[in-house]
Amino acid sequence: MPDNTEFASSTESYRGELLAHCYRMLGSVDDAEDVVQETYLRAWRSYSGFEGRSSVRAWLYRIATNACLTALQQRSRRVLPSGLGGPADDPDTPQVPAGPGVLWLQPISTSTTRGHDGVRESGDPAVIVAERESLRLALVASLQYLPGRQRAVLLLRDVLAFPASEVAEMLDTTTPAVKSMLQRARARLEEVSADMDRVTEPDEPELRALLDQYIKAFENSDAAALERLLRADATLETVPSATWFAGKQTCAPFVARHAIGTPGEWRLVPIEANGQPGTAVYRRGEDGVRRAFGVSVLTLAADGIAKIVLFVDPGLVARFGLPDVEPVATTG
Repeated sequence: MPDNTEFASSTESYRGELLAHCYRMLGSVDDAEDVVQETYLRAWRSYSGFEGRSSVRAWLYRIATNACLTALQQRSRRVLPSGLGGPADDPDTPQVPAGPGVLWLQPISTSTTRGHDGVRESGDPAVIVAERESLRLALVASLQYLPGRQRAVLLLRDVLAFPASEVAEMLDTTTPAVKSMLQRARARLEEVSADMDRVTEPDEPELRALLDQYIKAFENSDAAALERLLRADATLETVPSATWFAGKQTCAPFVARHAIGTPGEWRLVPIEANGQPGTAVYRRGEDGVRRAFGVSVLTLAADGIAKIVLFVDPGLVARFGLPDVEPVATTG
């Protein structure tokens, strides 16, 4: 049996980036965590036979990627509401539930992908930006349209920068086959991501100010202020509803009439999800207590809010390290 201490010291620092990789492959935090757990179990069982023909990192990625490919054989792709059809034209359109067979994309806490206890987090700003970009919700949604092996090749080559020969070894194929799959994957991704978020993000102080204004508008039920924050082409999606809206002319009235509620009904706590700003959302119940409601992921541009995706799922809030009941505000 392998030495547990030696195994942990050799492999544990890769856990965060493996989680990010499996999440990009599967579009689900739950499934990604299961596959990472399976990866470490397989790696531990075979560690004594690992002969160093590749790096430990490449060896772990080979195990994780093939486990993801096996998982994908049993699941349909995960989607956002915009992946099911066009937007509603009327802001009073009822929120229609999706069919029972729909699997929804899940958001992920950016902090969980940075390595065990932050061991592998890079201090290079360019690297940090690249890591965040590769987790963006729109990109992960677009990746779900690729066949499994093309998805794996694209991620291993373009996101993780493994050499083509090493990717071929991971997938038990040839280098020419990897290059061919990569070419097809890039073309398909460009095709399905034509409407993907392509915005110029504000710098950090402006981003923080815009997020603060959004939170203040929502908590104060100030529909006019929220409307001013939206770009003309803003979109609004709510999981698990198949109904979504595009354009300020429909998003703003929908929020004002059906979502923003009364002052004090909502509490929004800033988080970072998918490398993007977001909020953990709490809603006041009949007893006056605000409890977890879900998580929103925002696409913020230099000229306003470009996209809001709200995941109505109280259980998601705990994944971002927050309690089920609204946290007590601190001062200082």
